[in-house]
Amino acid sequence: MLNIENLNVFYDGLQALYSLTLEIQEEEFVCILGPNGAGKSTLLQTIAGMLVPGQGTITFKNRPIHGLAAHKVASLGLALVPEEGWLFGQMSVQENLLMGAYPKTARSTIKRQMDFVFDLFPILEERKKQQEETLSGGERQMLAVGRGLMSNPEMLMLDEPSLGLAPLVVKDILSALVRINQEEKTTIVLTEQNIFHALKISQRGYLLENGKIAMQGDSKVLLGNEHIKKNYLGI
Repeated sequence: MLNIENLNVFYDGLQALYSLTLEIQEEEFVCILGPNGAGKSTLLQTIAGMLVPGQGTITFKNRPIHGLAAHKVASLGLALVPEEGWLFGQMSVQENLLMGAYPKTARSTIKRQMDFVFDLFPILEERKKQQEETLSGGERQMLAVGRGLMSNPEMLMLDEPSLGLAPLVVKDILSALVRINQEEKTTIVLTEQNIFHALKISQRGYLLENGKIAMQGDSKVLLGNEHIKKNYLGI
């Protein structure tokens, strides 16, 4: 579904990704792991069309998308939930969700997608008339995920959705991602510093270190890897 070959990306004059190659199959749940500064956010933003690679190719559903504008990438069925959400504070919950259905391809499924979002996160239905800026941190993150779903994506990418949230909220959001993958058959790409939780809910993982893929494989195998246990899980 998504194929990346020899991707080199430069950000603020510095190289952020080095000859990165990976692939993601349809309906997979894949996590991109690594510490701060490893290049996780840069990777997702490049796939989504927010950054243009210096070299390399990105193919989505057999169509080259590297260099495409972000709105054109979104119209192909690929949605990004960025770190910290990038929501509209003066808009209501419902208005923020409707902004997610901006691509023409999503407008015929608005009611279905909104019903699904409210089923995933009932608190959002209770708060649907409230302004985004009045929500808690966890509710904002739920709204960010919900807005991403409103485009009815074939692939949903999420950048650090658990960042700064309470453990119970993290559990709810990660459980929702599993439902999205299993019930909607939506391909999920998740970047996370919380490596243990990411590997527990995903099928495969890639470990990024210093802009390069240091390791990849089945999530259960990676969870037992000595390098990951020692350097990231404190075991």
